[in-house]
Amino acid sequence: MTRRQLPIILALGTTQTLAWASSYYVPALLADPMAHDLGVSSNWIFGAFSAALVISAMLGPRIGRQIDLVGGRQVLSASNLIIAAGLVLLGFSQSIAVMAIAWLVLGIGMAMGLYDAAFAALGRIYGTEARRPITGITLMAGFASTVGWPLTAWGIAHIGWRDTCFAWAAANVLIGLPLNFFMLPAIKGAKQAAAATAKPHLPLDRTMFLLAFIFAAVWTVTGAMAAHFPRILEATGATPAEAIAAGALIGPAQVGARMLEAGFLSRFHPLWSTRLACLTHPLGAVIVAIFGGAAASAFALFHGSGNGILTIARGTLPLSIFGPKDFGYRLGIIGAPARMAQAVAPLAFGLLIDLMGAKVLIVSSALSLSALVALFLIRPERPPD
Repeated sequence: MTRRQLPIILALGTTQTLAWASSYYVPALLADPMAHDLGVSSNWIFGAFSAALVISAMLGPRIGRQIDLVGGRQVLSASNLIIAAGLVLLGFSQSIAVMAIAWLVLGIGMAMGLYDAAFAALGRIYGTEARRPITGITLMAGFASTVGWPLTAWGIAHIGWRDTCFAWAAANVLIGLPLNFFMLPAIKGAKQAAAATAKPHLPLDRTMFLLAFIFAAVWTVTGAMAAHFPRILEATGATPAEAIAAGALIGPAQVGARMLEAGFLSRFHPLWSTRLACLTHPLGAVIVAIFGGAAASAFALFHGSGNGILTIARGTLPLSIFGPKDFGYRLGIIGAPARMAQAVAPLAFGLLIDLMGAKVLIVSSALSLSALVALFLIRPERPPD
């Protein structure tokens, strides 16, 4: 990490923390009070959230292609405005229809403003040297749940869920927008290049399919845990306070694992760290199955550490195999099934928890292990020059 990289990493790390905390991590705590106010089941909220992730998945390749052409400054700056608009609309919603529209707007903002877009922006700036900056921003944004869940919980308790939405919207406009706009470099000649460049053709070969499956499997687990982590822990016997406290450990665990990735694991091909990361969630599930709710914190640490490395791998693994050419577009294609899986995960796991309780961890562990098997089918290829 160089001095020239540090300001961009700090800016993007801050804006990514804000974007995740104010969009993706909101439903875990907002769903119940929102559903109570609207007079519906919380599954309606998770269903709308799932629809937002479908929109995000559909837009991923197009947004990645746009960043390949003109850089991330415009796209990421616009994402703050769109996320803010969705949050304001959510805060004003008095019906299921308005609430659903608000989540669709948030889905557009998430497609433009979360990790895939940030990784594509770094790939556009640094090319094959983007691995360290990608790790750097995820080191900071690993605290999104640690910051977001307590702040959202505090807001719901003291100012209500509607004003909490408005507060997150204001943070996107007053903090996120200036950082993305003023700190990310403009790409010289980008508009002319965009006008003259045809849409690339990327062959959907065996490696592309395997990567798409791997990230779909692990992101199903990530999506389910983000939406239902406290509820799952309570099903294992943890108290609500223990579940929230354990959830707050996910962020530090992610950051600790990313520090390991930035140091020791950076000597190896990303395939090795990704394989290691696919083991941690099942190991944590075994521990909590043996010791029950008393091991909630241990499970959170195992799950968080694996998720921390997998988040980096979503950017660094395709970069190491295919190189930086059309990186954003390729990320969008590989990531589309993962985002679709994330869209299904909150609702599907909500229903599975009703049926299986804590045994739902068998399903999430099986998904992680299937991704591990697929990783052993990928060869570490040299990226093209």
